[in-house]
Amino acid sequence: MDVMTRTASLGLLLVSLLAGAPALAQRAASPTNEAAAPVLARSGMVASQESKATRIGVDILRRGGNAVDAAVAVGFALAVTHPQAGNLGGGGFMLVHLAARNETVAIDYRETAPAAVTRDIFLNAWGDADPQKSRDSALAVGVPGTVAGLAMAHARYGSGKFTFAQLIAPALALAHDGFVVDDDLADSMPRASSRFARWPSSRIFLGPDGGPLRAGVRLTQTDLANSLSLIARDGPKAFYDGPVGQKIVAAVRNAGGVMTLDDLKAYRPLIRAPVRGTYRGYEILSMPPPSSGGALLIEILNILEGFEPSEASAPHRMIEAMKLAYADRAVFLGDPDVVDVPVAAIISKAYAARLRATITDRARSSAEVRVAKPSPREGVNTTHFSVVDRFGNAVSNTYTLNFIYGLGLVAEGTGILLNNELDDFAAKPGAPNAYGLVGGSANAPGPGKRPLSSMAPTIVRKDGKVFLVTGSPGGSRIITIVLQVITGVIDYSRNIAAAVAAPRLHQQWLPEEVFAETGVAPDLIRALESRGHRVVDQGRWGSANSIMVTPQGLAGAADPRTRGSLADGY
Repeated sequence: MDVMTRTASLGLLLVSLLAGAPALAQRAASPTNEAAAPVLARSGMVASQESKATRIGVDILRRGGNAVDAAVAVGFALAVTHPQAGNLGGGGFMLVHLAARNETVAIDYRETAPAAVTRDIFLNAWGDADPQKSRDSALAVGVPGTVAGLAMAHARYGSGKFTFAQLIAPALALAHDGFVVDDDLADSMPRASSRFARWPSSRIFLGPDGGPLRAGVRLTQTDLANSLSLIARDGPKAFYDGPVGQKIVAAVRNAGGVMTLDDLKAYRPLIRAPVRGTYRGYEILSMPPPSSGGALLIEILNILEGFEPSEASAPHRMIEAMKLAYADRAVFLGDPDVVDVPVAAIISKAYAARLRATITDRARSSAEVRVAKPSPREGVNTTHFSVVDRFGNAVSNTYTLNFIYGLGLVAEGTGILLNNELDDFAAKPGAPNAYGLVGGSANAPGPGKRPLSSMAPTIVRKDGKVFLVTGSPGGSRIITIVLQVITGVIDYSRNIAAAVAAPRLHQQWLPEEVFAETGVAPDLIRALESRGHRVVDQGRWGSANSIMVTPQGLAGAADPRTRGSLADGY
């Protein structure tokens, strides 16, 4: 029996068990409302954007795996069941809390730029930023980090009860046997069909008529199953220095990109120290650069700590704090292995006090927010999941392809969707990326560099123990989503489900608009407008699948904004 057959058989058994045995604690996402109730479980919990992946993670926990084992299994499963953002062809960040060591580590498996990437690669003949190059061409494909990152997590922090192949098995089975398209996957297909139509190898995601796959159709991904089988057998080597990697490089270069097999061979995930801060007696741990998420989250919380959340002006002050932090992002943040990022100064309480003193009762324009250097001297289609196990370990993981389905290009013969992550570089100082974020020379394209991200997988501790595990997709909005989940719990005493479900506000310095989710109270919008804010309804965004540790046990919340999201436990 070959490795694919063996692994698929194990996965089929696991998937059938999941389908046939209802979980003890399970609640599908419900419409956004303040009365939302969390899922409770005694021993382990997973909250993710896709129900099949959640159940796979819970089963790993139930069978004795730890939070990292479950996270690796969920990460591979989402690559099959949530191809909008779950990925093998992208990258991301994982925060791991190890209870026995009382230690939290950050795994950076962000994509890197190929060696042939130059500072002006995304400029046109006139020296202006060319969005087509950075978003819709193979020049935008970064060297993927997900397979290496998940393998590192398993090797260093897994329980030892499961092999890498065993954690891949459920995903392999789902790819090999297929599953019915439904929920968010069905919702997303019409938005991406034009991207798939550009590439013959991507038409697996199109129907016989060339239109999007429809709900109720069975999606079988044989090439992806073959790739997963090779990775299960040979580990990351199959991806970075083997047949899978060779096909990825061929696909990128045939489409006009510059990635080489040497770029894949050179890829390494990195262990970094998380950024740390405090907020009203709670410890905040989040991702350091090349993610801006953790530093900006702590900077905003530091500013808000000096205000009373009960005051009527609290939303206005939160927006002004966001504005200040995103202005800093535009100037100071980049790949810390290439540029000097003043993180310690940005997250200091003293710097926050200086910024807080500049906030008035009126909205300030972006020009009025002068970026004062604190010391001498990403995509909406991302996905987040949270895991807590019975040992007290926790994982907060956010990974992405950037755009919905990334570039839309499936590498021929692999089933793997490729990212367009290099749009997260600042193609030219001051030129906005796809999410309206501007940047400077600190985040310029360059060989081997990791583009700046907004991903913010976060763990909050109280009295030295895990209290909250959270994070979200949402592009530039990720940081403010995580911010409002944390303040919802700490400042407004909401249960985790209500904090996740509550309508959100967002401001990112430029453009000069406050984005408001549908559901924000009209009175609040009018109050903000009276202070000079321009408020724009932007629908709903993010998927902050979160877990809170309570005296009654683990409380999970799947974000109701995504059809099919699930928090589940045992």
